[in-house]
Amino acid sequence: MNPPPLPRPNPVGRFFVGLWDVMNFTRRLILNLLFFGLLFLVLILFIAALGKGSGVQPLQERTTLVIAPEGRLVEQFTADPVTRALARALGDRSAEEIQLRDLLRAIEEARDDKHIERVLLQLDKLQPSGMASMREVAQALGELRASGKQVVAFGENIGQGQYLLAAQADEIYLDPMGGLLLEGLGRYRQYFRTGLQDKLGVDVHLFRVGEFKSAAEPYILDAASPEAKEADLYWMNDVWQRYLADVGAARKLDPAQLAAQIDALPEGIEAAGGDIAKHAQSMKLVDGLKTREEVEQLLAERGVADEDDERGFRSVDLDAYLVQLDSKRSPVDRRPQVAVVVAEGEISGGDQPAGRIGGESTAALLRQARDDEHVKAVVLRVDSPGGEVFASEQIRREVEQLKAAGKPVVVSMGDLAASGGYWISMNADRIYADPSTITGSIGIFGLIPNFTRTLDKIGVHTDGVSTTRFAGAFDVTRPMDPEVGRVIQAVIDKGYADFTGKVAAARGKPVEEVDAVARGRVWSGAQAKERGLVDELGDLGDAVADAATRAKLGEKGKFRVTYIDKPATPFAQFLAGFAGSRVGAALLQDSGLARAALAQAMPEAEAQLRFVENALKDRNGTPVKSLAYCFCGW
Repeated sequence: MNPPPLPRPNPVGRFFVGLWDVMNFTRRLILNLLFFGLLFLVLILFIAALGKGSGVQPLQERTTLVIAPEGRLVEQFTADPVTRALARALGDRSAEEIQLRDLLRAIEEARDDKHIERVLLQLDKLQPSGMASMREVAQALGELRASGKQVVAFGENIGQGQYLLAAQADEIYLDPMGGLLLEGLGRYRQYFRTGLQDKLGVDVHLFRVGEFKSAAEPYILDAASPEAKEADLYWMNDVWQRYLADVGAARKLDPAQLAAQIDALPEGIEAAGGDIAKHAQSMKLVDGLKTREEVEQLLAERGVADEDDERGFRSVDLDAYLVQLDSKRSPVDRRPQVAVVVAEGEISGGDQPAGRIGGESTAALLRQARDDEHVKAVVLRVDSPGGEVFASEQIRREVEQLKAAGKPVVVSMGDLAASGGYWISMNADRIYADPSTITGSIGIFGLIPNFTRTLDKIGVHTDGVSTTRFAGAFDVTRPMDPEVGRVIQAVIDKGYADFTGKVAAARGKPVEEVDAVARGRVWSGAQAKERGLVDELGDLGDAVADAATRAKLGEKGKFRVTYIDKPATPFAQFLAGFAGSRVGAALLQDSGLARAALAQAMPEAEAQLRFVENALKDRNGTPVKSLAYCFCGW
């Protein structure tokens, strides 16, 4: 007996079955396309990774090294490797950075490199970070010039900080339509008291120790306090006089005459017919006025003309030269190590990303150096305005632990090592600073805004009950009880006593002597040495040599210098390598998706008071937090 025939689906059923088949086919098609697309991308990444570094061409004789750094000069990159590689692949230079260590390494290697005939400096797009690091680069350029290598500088618009480097050249050329003005150092900030208190009704309560601790004054004043002006002008004059002396020595100019010419700027510009370039030449700041093409023709005549080179002469740029140097490094180096740990930026609690200081993350880097048997000494390179007291103390304790483990610790201060930056430095075996380093600012403050009047303006009020008089008393939407102010001030007083007491113990001085040079006052490196806050004046190289001597590692060459950085993940390293390759750059250049991802990953511009605002938001653990911070840049 045959089974009955299956009923034929009705037209509506056939429609939905057909629709399902189409959707199923589309789904499989999309998945297959994605699979093969990803497979293709992985193959490209693999090929790019294999080819990376294999195409390094040896330098030819009589090559000109072109040092034209773009972006901010930093101790440590603030963006991750993937973001930096993507930015370069997409041609985005807006957040470009150049590490001080890389720039110094290229200059020092060029000094003895027989293939490098001369150096061309183009510094228009370099953003100086501070005077101390620029003086370090200037010294390296001066030693390069003294070795017999010709140094030529060219600029279209040269800033004051950039000029300190350009001044080290044998010849300086400025575009005839370009600009170069030396104006001195200035430090001005916005003050918000009227806007906050009178206009918005925000009452800001400042608790501090030290009349010179002016970091939070913009919240409570309409202008700088007399103490702040006194302290700032004192160290700024010292740094400025050193700048004039450095430029004068490099250009064979009288610093006093140079200062007089700057004071007579209107008369000088008028005498030059309003031509800034001619005025710079009349001051002997530059040797001639030439266009970029004329300078390139000059170097082609002096060096080796090369039609295939975009500049018209045989050259290698900074990035390519660093790749050359990296390719010559031995993968196996068993020499004992002096480890450098960089502490740059604001000091925050917890685990911070690479390029920032975290109480836990930076302490972990120091701990890694302590646990590494190949590391015999440590240099802590500090460039920080300070930050959270507890995070600073976490790092300081690790410095003590390193010393207790028998490993010398030497601090090298960069542009800025103030407040919390000094806190993490004070227990080192030796502290080095450049004469123009900004340091000190030994003081503590706390800042509490109150929004009661602000909310009252819009008819919002806070009310409720509590089991004790202090429960909810730290709520910023309620009027501040004077008794709460007593609590906060006591915490700040204790923080200052801890700070000065630890400095006194670390520096072997009475607390009274430390207090006399503390009170939140800022000093230049030279002034700090006179007051016993710094041991020696010198740069990172001097600190490394001192650390090696303390560890009895012998002369230079018998040990190697390594940097302990927070490593990127293997996947991030892989992506960075891909984006840095020619194939990856070509694929990413026109990728809208990559541009969108990059825009999201790029760090935002930092506002003047961003750190204090973030610290106020983080109220975990205690309603009172003491800060050791210094707004002492310019």
